Amino acid sequence: MNSFLLIAAALIVLTVAIGLLRILRGPGAADRIMATQLLGTGGIAALLLAAAATQAKGAEDVALVLALLAAFTSMAFVNGAVADSDSEAE
Repeated sequence: MNSFLLIAAALIVLTVAIGLLRILRGPGAADRIMATQLLGTGGIAALLLAAAATQAKGAEDVALVLALLAAFTSMAFVNGAVADSDSEAE
């Protein structure tokens, strides 16, 4: 079972690595922020799977911190977009 969890974690990391290309080549800010959210979600999933497979202490805590940072990133992006649209309207 542990090898299955580690293989699943590796596949998720591979998928996230492909998503990193979207961050580098994304045509707009919204595409890049969505790819960043994918990176955060994939990192959380990979950490939780690896923690379950290896019984690593503290990996769940790191996954929770990543989840919080991803949420704050989204809020900061939306606030910045609203501020930019307000300044363009004036």
